[in-house]
Amino acid sequence: MTPKVIDTNSEAVTVLPDGRMDTKNAARYVGLKEKTLAMMRSAGEGPRFVKRGRVFYFQDDLDAWIQAGRATSTAQAAANRRAP
Repeated sequence: MTPKVIDTNSEAVTVLPDGRMDTKNAARYVGLKEKTLAMMRSAGEGPRFVKRGRVFYFQDDLDAWIQAGRATSTAQAAANRRAP
């Protein structure tokens, strides 16, 4: 099967047939730097990932993480960060 390519605003993101993305493509997908995702992983934060020799993220997990972080105001975003 051929990987699908998602065209974000400025860069293409490659998604493997099973929905996995490597760190580079996951970072593009969520709009962060690869290093930011690495720092989040080491701190036990950020989106779910799997490590099979290399680190992979599943598109469904990235979408869920993005949705969980949605806020309508700065105050709500701060409250979301404080919530357990």
